[in-house]
Amino acid sequence: MELRKIPFACQKEIRVPYKGVKIEGQRLDLVVNDVIVVELKAVETLLPIHEAQLLSYLKTTTIRVGLLMNFNVKLLKDGMRRIVL
Repeated sequence: MELRKIPFACQKEIRVPYKGVKIEGQRLDLVVNDVIVVELKAVETLLPIHEAQLLSYLKTTTIRVGLLMNFNVKLLKDGMRRIVL
């Protein structure tokens, strides 16, 4: 992305609001151009908890598009899920 001059941020820290308290320590794996959150995984299979994690990140930020990527697959396209709020 640097070579193509696409703005991105790795391990961007966010604060998640919970019952009036901002919880620190949550990090987004990758944020591309402030419009896409990319959550990276290397697991046997993507579980509903992985989608829930990405959904909570999207709800917490102003970003509405997320990409869940699992690298533990033969074809990368089989390990990708797009989530839009």
